[in-house]
Amino acid sequence: MSGNSCTAVTEFIILGLTDDPNLCVILFVIFLGVYAVTLLGNLTIITLIRSSSQLHTPMYLFLSHLASVDIGYSSSVTPVMLKNFLVDKTVMPLGGCVAQLFFGVAFGTAESFLLAVMAYDRYMAICNPLLYSTNMSSRVCTLLFITSFLGGCVNAWTFAGCLLTWSFCGPNKINHFFCDYSPLLKLSNYQDDLVEILPAASSGSIIMITALIFIISYVYILFSALKIKSTEGRSKAFSTCTSHLTAVTLFFGTITFVYMIPKSSYSTDENKVVSVFYIVIIPMLNPLIYSLRNNEVKGAL
Repeated sequence: MSGNSCTAVTEFIILGLTDDPNLCVILFVIFLGVYAVTLLGNLTIITLIRSSSQLHTPMYLFLSHLASVDIGYSSSVTPVMLKNFLVDKTVMPLGGCVAQLFFGVAFGTAESFLLAVMAYDRYMAICNPLLYSTNMSSRVCTLLFITSFLGGCVNAWTFAGCLLTWSFCGPNKINHFFCDYSPLLKLSNYQDDLVEILPAASSGSIIMITALIFIISYVYILFSALKIKSTEGRSKAFSTCTSHLTAVTLFFGTITFVYMIPKSSYSTDENKVVSVFYIVIIPMLNPLIYSLRNNEVKGAL
């Protein structure tokens, strides 16, 4: 590189959330509890939906897939973060960083698509109830599920492919609690702006497409619900969407902050806090959001 000899970096040091020993102990206990609730809650949702015949509908099928994605999403990052609280230095090989980035992006993108698919499912159920069983057949549901995961893999390959084209020669300390794209970009010797623009454009496009599906679906749902004359019917229509609206708002709000807002407008510490929320906390909250106000899930439980 420019005629200078250097030693290629083959491993990275994850700095984590904090280097305060006392705070590390507290955070380890907190996030271990969060991770345990995440696994227990999402596995419970999956088991309930698969074992209860009254939950064998497209809405709950997508919810079980969302629970699976949440387990993978949290598990791609949380164990490494927990390890970082217990040891003085967390070392991640380059291959491990690529794998963590790939699975994190793949599961995160799949979650975005699944939330959009669930909004479309609610639109079909409320706006076209007579055609619901036809338009949301098992074949259509399977196709939507596969498309969501393929979209996640394509976006993940965009990130991983750009990462594999970089060369690392110099500092190897990642100021984050996992191998995120932006901290790795700062450590690399990239000379092509495409490796910075392409992942941002890919993620931005997915966020806008899924958000557009969500907005259009709920605009139609709102108008259809307002046409219902009975207060009970209108209330039932809105209640089926409340949990999904909450989950979408939390997820897209934090994702937009990280990937759409210019990096110069917020600090690395703020990025860490927001990343903890959408990767670690939201996968724990989703099963609670979808079960606490859902009588069918509570009845199955």
